Amino acid sequence: MGHREDLLEGAKHCLVERGYSRTTARDIVEASGTNLGSIGYHYGTKDKLLLQAMVEMSGELAEETMALGAEVADAEDRLRAFWKGMIESFRRSPALWKANVEILAQTLHDDELRAQLADTQERARIGLGRAVAPGEAGRAAGSIQFALITGVMTQHLIDPDRAPDADAIVNGLKAIAKMQ
Repeated sequence: MGHREDLLEGAKHCLVERGYSRTTARDIVEASGTNLGSIGYHYGTKDKLLLQAMVEMSGELAEETMALGAEVADAEDRLRAFWKGMIESFRRSPALWKANVEILAQTLHDDELRAQLADTQERARIGLGRAVAPGEAGRAAGSIQFALITGVMTQHLIDPDRAPDADAIVNGLKAIAKMQ
């Protein structure tokens, strides 16, 4: 691996171990075995590097989770399997999800980071929607699913004992769908 890849792996390690706001450039350099100048050369800033690491890690988790239940024919059972997988990832990797929340807050102060994250979010909406329906209907469904992920994640990080489980989420969506 080159410095670029080493930095990315080091940043991923730091996000999991330290979180976004407590990770310094020196932490990344130590974890990656590179040097401080490499961050600027390859990524521009520590924040851009951490965002790239977060995007990759979140994408990997999302792909794993979207694959859960993909072979299940029944849409409701497929949705339930997806949510069971998401909730398990909140419990299995809380540091990653906490870092997600931290990076969201950071983007409020950085237009370039916000633009990068906006592009990533759009790809997530489209990817999530593809599993449900084609075209604009899929994107709309993906947008709702993405919003739910963010909200359910936050509930599980703050109060996991009272946060909804997969059955509650699916039942809640069904109740909303019945509204006329």
